[in-house]
Amino acid sequence: PLKLEPGFNVVFAGNLGTVQALETLLDAAEILLPCLDIRLVLIGSGSRSVWLEKQVMHRQLKNVRLPGRFSADVMPGILSQASVLLVSLMRSPIMSQTVPGKVQVYLASGRPIIAALDGEGARVVMESGAGLACPAEDATALAKAVLQLRATSAEELKRMGESGRRYYDENFDPAFLARQLLERLDEVVNISAN
Repeated sequence: PLKLEPGFNVVFAGNLGTVQALETLLDAAEILLPCLDIRLVLIGSGSRSVWLEKQVMHRQLKNVRLPGRFSADVMPGILSQASVLLVSLMRSPIMSQTVPGKVQVYLASGRPIIAALDGEGARVVMESGAGLACPAEDATALAKAVLQLRATSAEELKRMGESGRRYYDENFDPAFLARQLLERLDEVVNISAN
């Protein structure tokens, strides 16, 4: 499995496609180049993987790592090494109405999160207390969010991760959702029986 290098590792895990606003991530990495301890680790694959590799080389982004794709069973161990986890989407009315599944995975992992997206996904991260949100496709705001969390104490980062995990347990845990569904079904059955 992947072993992250020492330093402040901002980990993005998942599909590397068009809706993930990857240009923004690279622009933020460029802004952060002078900060030698900060690394952007983009784990996964997708329709923009080759483009990403070319851009990283062309722009000489020494702070970006593209380790490739890993099986689901090793991902919790990789995510647990992250200083912070990053989720990003392009700016669009449809995207702002979605909470990417990645947000739930990140919350469950108990690590702090930066949400570089608009709308519901950003709201969940802020409401959970798990991290920071910045507008979609805003590289400067993303770089500032990374710097802000890098300057945050280890115990505060730990608290953010724990808040995210608690929020996941209270809102997204499958057993919790199944119990809620059963309670609703019981209510419907009781109403129709009366």
